[in-house]
Amino acid sequence: METTKLKKMMKSIETALAATTFAEADEGVTAQSMLQEGRGVLLALKEGQIDIKTLKYALNTARRIGAHLDILYVSSTGRRERRIDPVLDHFESELKAANVPYRLISRTGCLKQEIIDYTNSEKEILFAVIESPHSLDADCNKRDKTLAELWQQLKCPLVVVMDGARA
Repeated sequence: METTKLKKMMKSIETALAATTFAEADEGVTAQSMLQEGRGVLLALKEGQIDIKTLKYALNTARRIGAHLDILYVSSTGRRERRIDPVLDHFESELKAANVPYRLISRTGCLKQEIIDYTNSEKEILFAVIESPHSLDADCNKRDKTLAELWQQLKCPLVVVMDGARA
């Protein structure tokens, strides 16, 4: 990775973490001023693999740093109907109640590739949140399948929220 890109990415992480710290200390105005307008968090979900802890993490983080939440919901290849998980429906209600702006983006195919494509096209994403590295490989061809390779192609940091018992 180029030094300039690495420095820029590290600065983005540092800013997001600092803003989160201020927000946790009830200094919301300071936190929001640290972040540029239009910044977002990407929550990437795979059909049938939605974890409530991951949803809560994304909600709380977006609220703390004053970012909008983009929910990338990826279903299996070949399915055309839009059938959203009931857990996700409930989560949308929580987002509305918390006044967190969000967008639900439905895609079909490989979660890993959809995350890369989305973060390449949406420059305001501070970081991407996923439930586990195992969800990245479903419905993908076997090249570029490791988490390290995904990290190399992403234009933003990747946060993996997983249960310690399953780690």
